[in-house]
Amino acid sequence: MHRFTRLSPRLQRTPLSALLSASLLMPGGLLAVLPSQALAAQEQHFYQIPGGPLGEVLSRFAADSGVVVSFDSRLTDGLQSTGLQGSYDLEQGFALLLSGNGLHAVNVAANNYLLEVSTPAQGLELSATSISGKAPGSTTEGTGLYTTYASSSSTRLNLSPKETPQSLSVITRQRMDDQKLTGLTEVMEATTGVWVSRVGVGAENDTYWSRGFQINNFEIDGMPTASRLDVTTQNTAMYDRVEVVRGATGLISGSGTPSATVNLIRKRPTYEPQLSATSEAGSWDRYGLGMDVSGPLTDSGNVRGRLVLDYKQQHAWIDHLESQSQLIYGITEFDLSESTLLTVGMSYVDNQVDRPLRTGFQSRFSDGSDTHFSRSANSAPEWAYNNRALSNLFASLEHQFDNGWSGKLEVGHSQNDYDELINYMNGEIDRQSGAGAYLYPNRWSGKPRQDNLDAYLTGPLSLFGREHELIAGVSLSHYRENTPNHGGWFGPWTGYVGTIDNIFAWDGAGTRPDTSTIGKTYIEEKQYAAYLTGRFQLSDATHLILGGRVTDWKRTNEVLYYDDPDSNSQDQESRNGVFLPYTGLVYDLDRNWSLYASYTKIFNPQAYGIEDEGGKPLEPQEGTGYEVGVKGSFNDDKLNASLALFRLEQDNLAVYVQDNYYRAEQGTTTQGVEMELSGQLAEGWQASLGYAYSVSTDEDDERIVTQVPRHSLKTFTSYRLPGALERMTVGGGVNWQSKNGQDLHGVTQGSYAVASLMARYQIDDHLSASVNVNNLFDKHYYSYVDNWSVYAAPRNFMASVQYQY
Repeated sequence: MHRFTRLSPRLQRTPLSALLSASLLMPGGLLAVLPSQALAAQEQHFYQIPGGPLGEVLSRFAADSGVVVSFDSRLTDGLQSTGLQGSYDLEQGFALLLSGNGLHAVNVAANNYLLEVSTPAQGLELSATSISGKAPGSTTEGTGLYTTYASSSSTRLNLSPKETPQSLSVITRQRMDDQKLTGLTEVMEATTGVWVSRVGVGAENDTYWSRGFQINNFEIDGMPTASRLDVTTQNTAMYDRVEVVRGATGLISGSGTPSATVNLIRKRPTYEPQLSATSEAGSWDRYGLGMDVSGPLTDSGNVRGRLVLDYKQQHAWIDHLESQSQLIYGITEFDLSESTLLTVGMSYVDNQVDRPLRTGFQSRFSDGSDTHFSRSANSAPEWAYNNRALSNLFASLEHQFDNGWSGKLEVGHSQNDYDELINYMNGEIDRQSGAGAYLYPNRWSGKPRQDNLDAYLTGPLSLFGREHELIAGVSLSHYRENTPNHGGWFGPWTGYVGTIDNIFAWDGAGTRPDTSTIGKTYIEEKQYAAYLTGRFQLSDATHLILGGRVTDWKRTNEVLYYDDPDSNSQDQESRNGVFLPYTGLVYDLDRNWSLYASYTKIFNPQAYGIEDEGGKPLEPQEGTGYEVGVKGSFNDDKLNASLALFRLEQDNLAVYVQDNYYRAEQGTTTQGVEMELSGQLAEGWQASLGYAYSVSTDEDDERIVTQVPRHSLKTFTSYRLPGALERMTVGGGVNWQSKNGQDLHGVTQGSYAVASLMARYQIDDHLSASVNVNNLFDKHYYSYVDNWSVYAAPRNFMASVQYQY
């Protein structure tokens, strides 16, 4: 029996319903959400306890908080804890330290706690939840780490990063908070091996690239979501982490390029009440407010909920651009029985942008010289706008069977309401007079919708004297899009007059086009799949993952013109029984190091509108992906390292030619290397360092996809100062990339590096203040460069204050 002795008063639990009522009904803003009685009852302390063996972590917690913790050492043998970072009361601290271990602390006297095995009524995290991306060690919130202990994004099996036979990067909750990564684009810019092309500002047409190909595989809690549902508008306030698996992931996504899969993992309700309120202000009149409240909704804790609200009103370095965004996210968990968990939730993200910039200005004058417009110049006319609202409803039912197997059924519905009227600044500009430019606008609107269903079973299998794991499931996806035709591009040849006499004196005036609906396009896409994966223990050190997925895919496309029925058209594409194998082999060299290799096939239907010169859709992309590497895990798995070599072979790569038609490139090959180190270097010191090299060539060994740089390096670190300065955390990072641009058009930019800094001070146990500085040295560079170019953000700062309870 262990006993750790300190003195501290017994603290009371505050139900989530009380926190919600106070936060939503009381006047005085977000920082006035807690009644004074609750503040008195919920005394909190600031902890910096690293993860490790559960017994040692509990000892440190008892010493820091001043309590007696008694338990039989056999209860904690072999168990790990993620530690504790931040301000918590006793019950919150115990809940986080014991999360996923099936234990809880009982207050048996004024300052004495006894460790016991949990029961469902005491809010036990059901073992069934281990198949939902909430496996012990996977949640990053509250750990303070830049890495995770477990992930299921590669194969659906819950594996540690070292056990995953593919390159995996995780941007944790702590990393997002430290760098103020509030949108998915910012997260991607911080991710190893991912290159971001910001083709505009506020235009929501950012694209992400990895290993030479555009990323079009996105998931939320492992459920595939179509890229046409505007994933770039996602607000990270609702997510615990973002996991990026580089390479092909056809085993779980079914289709997609061999670039990467981005899996956004939602925050879940907590077993103990917690609340945070944040306010921020930054350069260019950027302001924001946020609140996150979570905890039990019943006395027994068998019903738990979470509510996240976020609001931002911002200008930008671009003249006249203004945006507003709102987020509402709610999720509730119900312990229906000892072994059954029901989860329901919703999210709503609304973004409204006035005068969004899209593709910027021409890179060259008519005489061939560089233009170099001001970074603040806006090519959007005064009537341009971009409004988008993304809503999502989801539910899941998970059950733990007596034989150790688990099952999960999850359904989701997503809808994207968008309406945008944007402009390309077209024409050839005279260097002296500024004449020659003209407006080239277009309007898009629609309400694409997607319904998903995913069901699977997973559990142990005893074979040849060893324990193995199996997972089998089916997934269904139904995507529909009914898009009005507003007339397409309005150029001089259509009768639209958008001439600009002098671009240097232009103030945004111009004729607004008549975008009345003249027809519509209807797209319907269905994908049905079944998959089976096994992780087999060939020996104590050798683990083999074998799997396969069979997919049926069908897309119907119908184009209608109200005034010209003879031009109507209808097309249909389908593929049945597409088999995608997956093989992964991991060999443990010792406790810290492992070698791995993986192989998978590629299947990716071309996006709608990708057609050849005759108007025929290009054949789906097909190919093979290979990867070998070495991985390491250190500091009780709080630090992960990896080195990967990869090769991708692909046919039917769509290459743009002209006049909106493409050719299918055969024999495309991409190969390269990636390295990453992320996690805790020492107590209080978190770091991420990632390098990537890749090059794509055609069948003649000529380089293609030159807009993606060959080399990139991304670093960021934070350090909590020791001793008397322990409440101060400082950090910074550098992102560097080599030359990139369109060699075909002769428009490129050289290599460049961008630096950032951050500092955070813990004022007391509840209140902290931080400041972030981006582009520290005010580097001038393009976030998109071709015949048109878009400048990246100049030096800027963001200051924020956070209250945690």
